[in-house]
Order: sequence, then structure tokens, then C-alpha cells
Amino acid sequence: MKSTVRSFVIGVAAIAGSMALFAQQSVPPPPNPSGQQAPQGPPRRPASPMGTASTQVGGQWVAETPGAQPRYTGGRWIEVTYSRPILRERRDIFGRGPEYGRRVYDGAPVWRAGANQTTRFYTEAPLAFGGKVLEPGEYSVFVDLKPAVWTLIFSKQPHQQKYDPNDKLSTWGSSNYDRAHDVLRVRMAVVPNRHSVDEFTIGFINMTRRGGTLAMWWERTMATASFTVADLPPGPGRPRR
Repeated sequence: MKSTVRSFVIGVAAIAGSMALFAQQSVPPPPNPSGQQAPQGPPRRPASPMGTASTQVGGQWVAETPGAQPRYTGGRWIEVTYSRPILRERRDIFGRGPEYGRRVYDGAPVWRAGANQTTRFYTEAPLAFGGKVLEPGEYSVFVDLKPAVWTLIFSKQPHQQKYDPNDKLSTWGSSNYDRAHDVLRVRMAVVPNRHSVDEFTIGFINMTRRGGTLAMWWERTMATASFTVADLPPGPGRPRR
């Protein structure tokens, strides 16, 4: 009889404990008196933000009717998409002497001209760099770095949209770079900057309808490569070199 009573008491206690736990789990959280969501931290930003450099060539400003505002027509796009690393107080980012370029190569044979994904170059017009023609299309961009001598590289090697360590044929940045896929190489002019540029920048300067100059700036270095639109005759407005 005593054992039966003891079992009954233990069973009641277990049921009561389960009900108490269920009640605790079922109680909704107290309402926020302000009616606002709890504050969250700022969104996570990439260490090297994405950037775009764009221009148009070959077009003209045309007034469609007398007295109308001119509109730019017939232009063809050139665009570079890339990631923009930041110095964050680093100095001599490209290095000196025999070590020149190795810091930004990060183990690769050439520089990715940016960070993270492979830098991409798109053109709707054929472009002549140093007498060599880059046909319309999309290319990867790399730079071979030597002190005072940079070589701009356009490549058709496949590239990764997302990093895949098992893909040894496509580039991520400049990792897996293979010179066999190069389409065009051209020497860049390298000059010092007066001011230190904190975030790596690609842009177009001295542009006309017949061409211009692709420029890169980082820290106290500026490198440029001039080009012309290959299917336009030379004439006034030729880009300055």
C-alpha cells in the first residue's frame, strides 16, 4: 500500500512539473512599449567594396529638331567592374626592389587589379591599345607589376563567380591565372601621385568620342594605358597620351 501511494505522489509531481514547464514556454514575451523592433547592429560591409568605371565612345551630341536640346546618340559602352581595396594605413603597398608587387600578388603570378573576384572589362567597341586591337566583348583584367613598368593584361580565361577551391582552371582574382588565355598585353605608363589615394580606383580620363585613357590609382602610384576606337578614323579629338 505504501509503495502504491509513493508511486501516485511521484506521478502527480511529474505531471505538475511538466505543466509548469509548458506554461513557461507558452508565455509570450512582454510587448515592446515603443512598438519598435529591437535595434540591430549595422550591416556587415565588404572589406573591399565593389566599384564600377564606365564611359561611352563613338557617339555624338545631336539636336533632333532645330532648337531642341542635343542628345548623346550612337555611343558605345566601356565598363570595368572590380573590388576596391583600402590602404587602412598601410605604406608602400606595392613594395620596393625585388619584392615589388609581391604584397598585392598574394601568392598569384600577377595582380588582380582589385580584390576578391576577378576584375572584369566590357566593351561594345573595338579598342586599339598600342596598335593592338581588343575586339568587343568581356575580358578579365590583370596587371604584371615591375618597378616603373606595368603591363595591362586582357584575358579570356574562365573566372569564378563564387570561390571554389576545387576549380583549378578558372580564376578567382588572379589565382589560377594562365598566360595561355591572354588576348592582349600593353605597357602602362607609371607616374607618382602627389597625394596618397586610400581606396584603389580605376577610371577613364581625357576622353573623346575617339578614345581616351584607362587609369589606375592607388597610394602614390598612377598607371595609365591610352586607347582609341579602332573602327573610327583618326581626327580631331584624339586622346592625349
